[in-house]
Amino acid sequence: MEDKSLIRKNLLEKVADLHSVPDGAYNIRENSTSAGRRSTDAIKIENKEGAPGIVVTVADGTKNKSVHIPVIITETGITETVYNDFFIGRDCDVLIVAGCGIHNSGEEKSAHDGVHSLKVGENSRVRYVEKHYAEGEGSRTMEPKMTVDLAEGATVEIETVQLGGVSDSVRETTINAGDNATVLITERIMTDGVETVDSKTTVNLNGNGSSARINSRSVARGDSKQIFYPAINGNADCFGHVQCDSIIMDRANVRSIPEICANDVNARLIHEAAIGRIAGDQILKLQTLGLDAEEAEERILAGLLK
Repeated sequence: MEDKSLIRKNLLEKVADLHSVPDGAYNIRENSTSAGRRSTDAIKIENKEGAPGIVVTVADGTKNKSVHIPVIITETGITETVYNDFFIGRDCDVLIVAGCGIHNSGEEKSAHDGVHSLKVGENSRVRYVEKHYAEGEGSRTMEPKMTVDLAEGATVEIETVQLGGVSDSVRETTINAGDNATVLITERIMTDGVETVDSKTTVNLNGNGSSARINSRSVARGDSKQIFYPAINGNADCFGHVQCDSIIMDRANVRSIPEICANDVNARLIHEAAIGRIAGDQILKLQTLGLDAEEAEERILAGLLK
């Protein structure tokens, strides 16, 4: 019989780096029910009315605080859609640690779809980290969706990581940036076997002085398939840069379709994309340092996804 406590511990460590109850505000969801919650004076967490999910409200001036909102599924046959709203006040600096982990050892499908809305107030900075991980023989799917609205002078740093084991993933992120707002997105994806990923990111630079950088890195192994649609729309005096780097192995398939669209004469937009296998000279160099070919390959892949 599986040890549910060990499964729970492993999933929380992988998707939220939690080894115990976190400091500060948190909301832990397990198998479609609450497994623990704490609000603070600065960060309030409440149930969402009319739909499963939560509302997180961060008070003006909140700095150097964090909120953890991991979701784990440890039973087969659980499928859910959760709606979470975040309201970040003015002049804040906060960390949001999300993430989803699925353990499915049965024959039924297990799935989590998270629909997030994030509104960031003037001159606030938010770092949003979302990690996905799955394991087991049953189907394990995730479909995260996020909409972000940035007020004047706001900054959002989004780090999305897929650590492996997710059978199918459809990811969609849309960001609307106001005057002097900054968007930094780092996406790191690993697939193997027959896993598939479809990722679409759209940044609308609507304000003068706004900027965005999208950095997508991936490794595709086995017979897995990946497709990426990173897009920046320059609708004002703005700057945007899209960079996609993928390593393809075995019989995998990778499509990278970066798009830049200038709707203002002062928009400055750049895109780069590269797909290829690991270079032989990279492996040879590491072998001269004492690694065998397999160790060298793993070291290169880890560096790409770091």
